[in-house]
Amino acid sequence: MGSGGSDDTSGQGLETAAKPHAGGAGKLDGKTGASGTTPRVARLLRRVLRILVLVILVYLLVAYAAMPAWWAWRTRSLHPALKQSPTIAHTADGIPGDPLNIAIIAMEDELTEAMLAAKWDPADPITLKSALRIAEGVVLRRPYADAPVSSLYVWGRKEDKAFEQPVGHDPRHRHHVRFWRSKEVDPAGRPIWIGSATYDVCVEISHTTGQITHHISPEVDAERDKLLDDLRGALFFDRLDYLDDFQPKADGRNGGGDPWRTDRRLAVVRLRSLNVADVAE
Repeated sequence: MGSGGSDDTSGQGLETAAKPHAGGAGKLDGKTGASGTTPRVARLLRRVLRILVLVILVYLLVAYAAMPAWWAWRTRSLHPALKQSPTIAHTADGIPGDPLNIAIIAMEDELTEAMLAAKWDPADPITLKSALRIAEGVVLRRPYADAPVSSLYVWGRKEDKAFEQPVGHDPRHRHHVRFWRSKEVDPAGRPIWIGSATYDVCVEISHTTGQITHHISPEVDAERDKLLDDLRGALFFDRLDYLDDFQPKADGRNGGGDPWRTDRRLAVVRLRSLNVADVAE
């Protein structure tokens, strides 16, 4: 009987020891099974969703509030006239002309003095005499350093000033720029002269109007950069800024049907006033 009792006790002990082990195994399976994984995945998805919503909100805030406000502040900080500035000149018939690619902040005498020091000459006005002279120069290959430029319009009026730089002895080729003076001035009382700098490559019939006109090189940025280099070399340079994405598109055609392409930037130059004597020194 003793040995039998001992055997029953031993068996019960083994059975009792086995039960907790089995229960523990069941709890472990419950933690690692499908029912335990789902809450963790749900929490992860909720976290990812919150981050995604936050990113979208930040993007909307930056793209539709911060960037427009920064752009408006930056343009006005350079000059108030740039806030509503046109980007293209037009012909008298309203046909899109050359793109605007440079702007100079200066008084009128400062602009003229700087352009002369940079060896750009004022263009003659269009008269019968100047028209006949440029026609003669084209036919006979005679230089005409002050040849007139055709009129283009910004702010409802033709250019206020035009300058050019001849290339060789052929008036068909020249560097030239037109400037239009803004009515608005900066806190120092200076207007901005928004301009279009282009390079004439030949004289032919206009592709759109049939009139005789100069045709320009499509590389308008190269002409803008040449004028900047000339002004810098003339010691009139004070500060240079660029307005990115000023042009709404990177290419187009002018009133003569000539293609042009650009990096879409407007160069904004602030000139410092120097006396002619100072430049000579």
